[in-house]
Amino acid sequence: MFAVHLLSFYFTKLQEDQIKKVDRFLYAMRLSDEQLLDISRRFREEMEKGLSRESNAAAALKMLPTHVCSTPDGSEKGEFLALDLGGSKFKVLQVKVSEDGKRKVQMESETFPIPEEVFNGKGTDLFVHVAQSLKTFMQKNNINQKKKPLGFTFSFPCLQSKLDEGVLLSWSKNFKARGVLGTDVVQALRQAISNVEGIDVDVLALVNDTVGTMMTCGYDDQHCEVGVIIGTGTNACYMEELRYIDLVEGDEGRMCINTEWGAFGDEGALDDFITNFDCEIDAASLNPGKQLFEKMVSGMYMGELVRLILLKMAKRGLLFKGRVSDALRTKGKFQTKHVCMIEEYKDGLRNTKEILTELGLSPTEDDCIAVQHVCTIVSFRSANLCAAALAAILTRIRENKKLKTLRTTVGVDGTVYRTHPQYSKRLHKVVRRLVPDCHVRFVLSESGSGKGAAMVTAVAQRLASQRKEIDDTLAAFTLSSAQLQQVKERMRVELERGLKKDTHYTASVKMLPSYVYRTPDGTERGKFLALDLGGTNFRVLVVKIRSGIRKSVRMYNKIYAIPLEIMQGTGEELFDHIVHCISDFLDYMGMKNTHLPLGFTFSFPCSQTGIDKGTLVSWTKGFKATDCEGHDVVDMLREAIKRQNEFDLDIVAVVNDTVGTMMTCAYEDPKCEIGLIAGTGSNVCYMEAMKNIEVVEGDNGQMCVNTEWGGFGDNDNIEDIRTKFDREVDQGSLNVGKQRFEKMTSGMYLGEIVRQILIDLTRRGLLFRGRITEPLKTRGIFETKFLSQIESDRLALLQVRSILQHLGLDSTCDDSIIVKEVCGAVSRRAAQLCGAGMAAIVDKIRENRGLDHLDITVGVDGTLYKLHPHFSGILKETVKELAPKCEVEFVLSEDGSGKGAALITAVARQHYREA
Repeated sequence: MFAVHLLSFYFTKLQEDQIKKVDRFLYAMRLSDEQLLDISRRFREEMEKGLSRESNAAAALKMLPTHVCSTPDGSEKGEFLALDLGGSKFKVLQVKVSEDGKRKVQMESETFPIPEEVFNGKGTDLFVHVAQSLKTFMQKNNINQKKKPLGFTFSFPCLQSKLDEGVLLSWSKNFKARGVLGTDVVQALRQAISNVEGIDVDVLALVNDTVGTMMTCGYDDQHCEVGVIIGTGTNACYMEELRYIDLVEGDEGRMCINTEWGAFGDEGALDDFITNFDCEIDAASLNPGKQLFEKMVSGMYMGELVRLILLKMAKRGLLFKGRVSDALRTKGKFQTKHVCMIEEYKDGLRNTKEILTELGLSPTEDDCIAVQHVCTIVSFRSANLCAAALAAILTRIRENKKLKTLRTTVGVDGTVYRTHPQYSKRLHKVVRRLVPDCHVRFVLSESGSGKGAAMVTAVAQRLASQRKEIDDTLAAFTLSSAQLQQVKERMRVELERGLKKDTHYTASVKMLPSYVYRTPDGTERGKFLALDLGGTNFRVLVVKIRSGIRKSVRMYNKIYAIPLEIMQGTGEELFDHIVHCISDFLDYMGMKNTHLPLGFTFSFPCSQTGIDKGTLVSWTKGFKATDCEGHDVVDMLREAIKRQNEFDLDIVAVVNDTVGTMMTCAYEDPKCEIGLIAGTGSNVCYMEAMKNIEVVEGDNGQMCVNTEWGGFGDNDNIEDIRTKFDREVDQGSLNVGKQRFEKMTSGMYLGEIVRQILIDLTRRGLLFRGRITEPLKTRGIFETKFLSQIESDRLALLQVRSILQHLGLDSTCDDSIIVKEVCGAVSRRAAQLCGAGMAAIVDKIRENRGLDHLDITVGVDGTLYKLHPHFSGILKETVKELAPKCEVEFVLSEDGSGKGAALITAVARQHYREA
């Protein structure tokens, strides 16, 4: 027993001695975590250089855009052909993808050899050989479908400007076919296919094998956004945010970047980690000074690296008693497959002895232990270097997404990763140690390069089909110049009909007189009370106006909520609530006994017979209080004050918020004669010649007309531009068939139109993986403020996804792009329609005055105009296009409903004093 222990101790000691000997000799190949993190940092710097247009030319990492902008979502289907060209053999595959709930993929394939004289001969011969092999495969498998879609995996660095185009940058892996460098390999393949008769295929996609690996794994795991190859060659790809890829136009979405990481170090980034053995490998290669990282990592060089180390150690007397065989001196005799066999857990030492003996050596037990440790150091360094580079990619993805912790999947392929007994475990362990904030799942790719090419082709076909359906859906929201001109003309007709006594009652645009006869002239002064009712909140204000040198307007206000049960209760309850709020404000200001003139901003359609007489025509914006429509709102307010019996008020004017907006801007700009509200509701007012307002007595001077243009279209004159989504929104509203123009242009409804479109696209499987969530079914969930946020140019798609997730919508990057497009189509149409309506009004004013050219200012208010990133710009463009003889300036109003109400009250008092 003692002898057994002694033998065991001796063998362990022997192992330790051999391992220390090798460690001392190869100390430069053993990398600490600190060194690996430093390499990772350098790799990230090279990534950024490669992504930048300015520094790409000098960058070692070329960061090639692949034009693969989407990973599989599981809905791909169809039959595809794939070619896989990347080594001394190439493969032809037929891939059948079925979407029957099981997401099955069936493959048939055949491998064809490439004679050495072909891959080192003329490029045309190489592609003809590929085309003839494809024909053989198709005939053997009875594939005769016309225009069969084909994906081409081409495992060499290519510069792509689109998915089906790729200019070869350099050959690798011993390929040297002439006349191909700098040319489009897809065009070369297409030419060869056309020369070989009897093949009818459509080459849709050129794919790098690394991208194929990612796409293959992405079909089964939709979190997969990185692909890595560690085999004969090595490379990585990942999904990058488009906004960071300078070499490609556009900043929406993501695109797969082929890093070509084998070239890392070519610009000197790894000089302090490159050993003398690496230099020997490089010097003897076909491309000295190039692909330095690949030469330190990949299977093509790993066995040769071990051979050089063993040769050097033997020459120094550290192995094989200083003896060297001819085989050990011969390049290529020690292969990477030998490294894999030597490092096997159980049979490693026995395999070592056999391999060394075959090389003409007589190894001792010591030699076998030492050789095994040399292999371990070389393969472990390879795994460490790959882990450092992969850590850089994962960190970039995490930071791009602004996440504290990233959960992702890496698809991996390659003979070294697959066949080496320890490699994958080492790689996983080191990656997790270097980036503890990234939880990474590694998935081994199944036929990555071939199946992946088919997947890219399938995704391209799916996206093209979906794109057409989405474009067709949104086409209904695209208005041509001719259509907008027609809207302008129809609006002009309705404006005239609303002004004429005979047609006023049947006109959809009511053109209500406001009894405001002029805009402010700067002489207004005094203290006024203002009420502002136009939405879910109600304001009470005190406004102090000064004139002369110290001309100013100062305001004090308090906001009160109007509960839904009061908005949709009885009229008496609504006005009692308003009076209760006024009472509270007067107490708050200590003004209960002050008798101030009051202006009442009431932002709903009213028919006025005087400045202080306004009959509610109809409720809008979700109000539905009973016994109000057809009644004078000033009288209802006075009656509620009497019921309260706490204070008295002098109600001088009932004011529309649009008129208030115009008056506020006119106080600063005398050219302001139009008011526009583009917010929860949509409306316009303007100064019209009295002689044109047939519903009011008198022909002299002007009066502000409240158009109430939200009703435009209620007489079916814009049915040709209304969509099924507009009709669905209308059907779900409180006032079906009314305010049709407002329902196409105002903030209260735009979000709901978007929601209806999203439901339709989801039902058709074009969004959210076809899953309609409960939040998406909820009316009003998609508020218009989300349109403004989603369409912001400063907002990355990641933040768009965050907004959608807040709404319970689990979106992909592609979904976010589509949602942004939908929002853009809806808001653009709204702005254009408002622009067409405004063009009708400014042209009418110009013609009223007999002018060739009109300079005029529009006072504007409303959250849509103020907060939406593009609404105001599109509105102005449309007015300019449709009313070229008018110079229209738009000025933001400062509190039109409060300040404006006080100014109207001041102007009205002056008017009646003068009268």
